[in-house]
Amino acid sequence: MGCFFSKKSKRKSPEKEERAPTTTSAETASTGNAVPLGNNSEEAPKQYSWDKREKVDPKDYMLTGLKDVTVGRLPGKLNGQQFVIQECENCNIYVFDHSATITIDDCVNCRIVLGPVKGSVFFRDCKDIKCVVACQQFRTRDCKKMEVFLCCATQPIIESSTGMKFGCFQYYYPELAFHFKDAGLSIFNNNWSNIHDFTPVSGETNWSLMPEDSPVLDFVPAPDPESDFKSVRVSADPARSIVPLTKGGRYKDSEESCLFVFFAGEYTTANARKLIDEATAKGFVLIQTKEVSMRPEDVKRVFQRDADDLTEWITKGPVIALEMNGDGVVEACKNIASEVFSGTKLFVSDNKNTSSQDVDNFFNFADMQMGL
Repeated sequence: MGCFFSKKSKRKSPEKEERAPTTTSAETASTGNAVPLGNNSEEAPKQYSWDKREKVDPKDYMLTGLKDVTVGRLPGKLNGQQFVIQECENCNIYVFDHSATITIDDCVNCRIVLGPVKGSVFFRDCKDIKCVVACQQFRTRDCKKMEVFLCCATQPIIESSTGMKFGCFQYYYPELAFHFKDAGLSIFNNNWSNIHDFTPVSGETNWSLMPEDSPVLDFVPAPDPESDFKSVRVSADPARSIVPLTKGGRYKDSEESCLFVFFAGEYTTANARKLIDEATAKGFVLIQTKEVSMRPEDVKRVFQRDADDLTEWITKGPVIALEMNGDGVVEACKNIASEVFSGTKLFVSDNKNTSSQDVDNFFNFADMQMGL
């Protein structure tokens, strides 16, 4: 916990007590600098910026030893602070705010929603947990039977954990998009299915992917209308989810994929969401997404024959890339590009014979860039 919950010692040092004699005006008269006793003309103590900060009560950032209750934090209550959940049983826990880090220890049979976490989410010694989590880093240790709807910017890690199941993050509440931004997370960088098991067991599987049609609210219900969280309008409809629903590491239904890349501009995120809506409405499937910065040499390596036309477009910010999958997807995406995004800076695979190579080139680069 670092120094966040440390307490200052109230015990005084004996040495300092001995070295602090009481001084009177009579004893110091010879110096000519004595101030008569009872004189209130002394200067006020100097004020520093940290003296003016609002005092933090650690209890406001902890949930400890609770059972059979609905608890959590409403938007605006954490504002980027770290948070601790420990020794809770059969609780519904909703953290509808962004935070720095969250640790969850020794919890049993709980349903948990965690708003965007700038750093790590660490579950330890937990059992029978169902949760919705968005974070930079996700890790479990000594956990059993967890079902996690996850958005994770890096590779999720499990250690000495069994019965772990993962699905793609699907969630919405009104402040969620702002909380992602405050936490420094991109909705397009989600490695939910790329699990690394630190302690694999030969012949056994410690983790698996949940069925694609798993309804989030069947696992983590919306807040009870009688609870303190009734004012938060929650939805787990994939169409409303802040994070795009991706197929991830599941088996692809078609051998044909298409790379679609939007270059930085005023409406890049909105354009990417529009493409997903247009393509999925035609029956195609979103496999994966990435938002990443590129250098001129990266453009040449990734786009190769088209690099000269694209290099100048990377100067304004990160690019957003999407892999769509399905028979006929390349031709369909080209049509969408010309009909819906005319004049927009983008790249779309031109030929189904080379489109898979386009996908591999970009996402292999992106994974290396992000250290995956």
